[in-house]
Amino acid sequence: MAASSWKGFLSFGLVSIPIRLSPAARTERISFNQIHSVCHTRLKQPLFCPQCNRMVERSEVEKGYEIEKDQYLLFTEEEIEKIEPESVRNMEILEFVKLDEIDPLYFDSSYYVAPEESGEKAYHLLLEAMKKSGYAGIAKATMHSREHIVIVRPHGKGMTLHTMFYTNEIRQAETGNPLKGDIKEPERALAMQLIESLAAPWEPEKYRDAYQVGLRELIDAKAGGRQLVAAPHVAKAPVIDLMEALKKSLAEKPAARGEKRPPLSVVGKRAAEPPKKSRKTG
Repeated sequence: MAASSWKGFLSFGLVSIPIRLSPAARTERISFNQIHSVCHTRLKQPLFCPQCNRMVERSEVEKGYEIEKDQYLLFTEEEIEKIEPESVRNMEILEFVKLDEIDPLYFDSSYYVAPEESGEKAYHLLLEAMKKSGYAGIAKATMHSREHIVIVRPHGKGMTLHTMFYTNEIRQAETGNPLKGDIKEPERALAMQLIESLAAPWEPEKYRDAYQVGLRELIDAKAGGRQLVAAPHVAKAPVIDLMEALKKSLAEKPAARGEKRPPLSVVGKRAAEPPKKSRKTG
C-alpha cells in the first residue's frame, strides 16, 4: 500500500467519512547527481552557517520570514500549528459542481481517495450519489503547509481527488497579434479533414517519454563502452502557403505523434570486448 499523503475526514452535510489520500501518479525521470570534476566524488549540500563558520545540525534550524534585508521574524512549530485551519483534519465539501464546467487548466496534482474501514458505507453512498447525479465535490484540504482547493470525483470503483490552482495563480494567455485577413472556407475544410485524419481513441499507454528513453539508451551504451550518435533534427520553417501545407499533410500518412524522436545509432564496441584491428571504431 502506498504511503498516505493525508489522513482525516471527508464530510458533506453532517456525514463524515474517515479517509486517506495516496498519490495517483508521479513523474518518472532519470536524475543525475552533481559530481566533482576533479576527484569524481558526489557533491553534497550541507547546512552551513557563514556567521558561525561551521556546519549546523537539523536540531538548530528555525523557520524565519525575511521582513528586511537580513532581518527575520522567527517562528516555532508550535506557533505555526496554532493557525492551522480546520481543513488540516477535515475536508468539508462546500458545493457540488458539474465536472465539465471546470477548465482543466486549474488541475494540479492527483490522489486516490480511500476510506478507512469505519467509513466504507458512507464513502460508497457519496460515490454512488455523485455518479448518478454527474456532480463532483469542491472542498478545501491543507497539505504540505498550504490550503488547497480540491475537487473530489468518481473514478472507476472509487474516488480521486485533484488539488487545483487558485484563480490568481492562473496566468493570462498571450493572445498574439490580431488576424490579418479572413480564413478561407477551403482552408477551414482542409483543416477539418486533417483533424479527422488524425482522430483516434485516447490510448495513453501508447505514448512514452522519448527523451527519458534516449537517456536510458545513452546510459546503457556508455556503461557498455559504446557511443550513441543521433541523426540531425529536421529543421522546420514557417508555413508560407497554408493551402499547400494542408494538402501535403493530408497526402502523407499520419505518424504516431507520441513516439517521434531522432533515431539513435550505436557506434563502437562494448568495453569488455577487445577491438579488432581490421575494424575501426567511431
